[in-house]
Amino acid sequence: MCFNLVAFQTLCSLCMFYNYYHPRSEAELVQQIVEDLLAKLDNTSLSITEFPVGLESRMHKVIEFIATQPSKVCMIGIWGMGGSGKTTTARAIYNQIHCKFLNRSSIENVREVCEKENRGTIHLQQQLLSDILNTKEKIHSPALGTTKIEKRFPGKKVLVVLDDLTTVEQLKALCGNPRLFGPGSVFIVTTRDARLLNLVKVDYVCTMKEMEEKDPLELFSWHAFRQPSPIKDFSELSRTVVAYCGGLPLALEVVGSYLYRRTKQEWESVLLKLERIPDDQVQEKLRISYDGLRDDITKDIFLDICCFFIGKDRAYVTEILNGCGLYADIGIMVLVERSLVKIEKNNKLGMHDLLRDMGREIVRQSSSKNPGKRSRLWFHEDVHDVLTKKTVRLPLYKI
Repeated sequence: MCFNLVAFQTLCSLCMFYNYYHPRSEAELVQQIVEDLLAKLDNTSLSITEFPVGLESRMHKVIEFIATQPSKVCMIGIWGMGGSGKTTTARAIYNQIHCKFLNRSSIENVREVCEKENRGTIHLQQQLLSDILNTKEKIHSPALGTTKIEKRFPGKKVLVVLDDLTTVEQLKALCGNPRLFGPGSVFIVTTRDARLLNLVKVDYVCTMKEMEEKDPLELFSWHAFRQPSPIKDFSELSRTVVAYCGGLPLALEVVGSYLYRRTKQEWESVLLKLERIPDDQVQEKLRISYDGLRDDITKDIFLDICCFFIGKDRAYVTEILNGCGLYADIGIMVLVERSLVKIEKNNKLGMHDLLRDMGREIVRQSSSKNPGKRSRLWFHEDVHDVLTKKTVRLPLYKI
C-alpha cells in the first residue's frame, strides 16, 4: 500500500509538471495518470508461449491499427487454421495494450466451454461480468445474461478478448451489440471461420499465415534443442521435420518437444512413422475444424479434396463433385472460409500438408486393417493390394 501511494503521488507530480508545459483538459490528464499508474502497478498479463518466435511481427500491425482508432469501438478479427497461433497472438496483443483499460476481460475456449458444459454460455457471461464489474452476478439463463450485459456495459471503455468463436450467437450472448460500448473499446475475436468475421463486420482482420523464412527452424530448434538452431549432426534431419510441419507453429512445437533429447536413430524412426501416421496431438487440434463442419456433404468434399484433388483446377473439381451430387460450389467456399482449403494461383485447390494428412487419416482410421473397406484409396500400396486381391470395387475418379 505504501508503494502504491508513493507511486501515485509521484505520478501526480510528474503529470502536473508535464501539464504545465503541455496543457490538456482535466479529463485527459486524469486518463493519463490512470494509464501510467496501471502500467507501473499492474501484473495481470496473460501467459504466452515459452518461445515467442515471430510473434512480434504478427501482432505489430494489429496494435498499430488499434492506435489509429482512439475514439471508436474497434473490432479486431484473428483468423486462421487450427494451430496457427491465433490464441497466442491475441494474448500477446492483450498484454501490450491492457494497461490502458480499467475494464478488461479475456474469455478463452468459447467453443469448447459452450459445447461441453450445459451452462457453458452462462458460465462465460458470469466471467465477463465479474472481470469488468468486479462483482459476482447470478444468471439463470443466457438471455438474462445478455440483458445484464447490455444494461451494465454501454458507455464503458473495455478491452475484451473472445477466443475461438464459432457462431455469431456466441458473440451476441457475451457482448450484445459491441458497438454500444464506450469510445476506445477494443474487441479481439479469434476464429477459424472467416464468414463469422464478415457477419460481425470487424474493422480489421489479422490472417494467420504459415511461418516463413528462418522462423520455423528457429521455433522448432528451441523446442527440440533448447537453442535457436539445430545441434551438430541434426541439421538435415531438422530441416526435414520443419518441412513436414509446413510452418505451422503448433506442429513445430509438438513435434520438436517430442524429439527433444532423442537419438538420431529415434528421429529417423519418427520421420518414417509420420509419413504414414500423422502426430495425434497435432491431428486432434486440426480435426476440430473438420468436426465443426455442419453437414456430411461438406465433409465428403473435404475428404475428396484431401485424397484426390489437391493442385487440381477448381472448376474441374467442382464439375466432378457436382456430378456426384455434392453441391461443390457452396461446399468449397465453406471450406475456404473455415481455412481448410486454399484457392491458389491459376484457381488451383490447395491446403496445408498437415490438413491433407488429417483428412487422409480420418479415412484410414475408418478401417485401419482392411483398406478394401475404406471409402477412398490414394496410397499406391493400398490400391495395389485391393485390386490384386479383388477385395472391393470402388467408384473411381478420372484425375
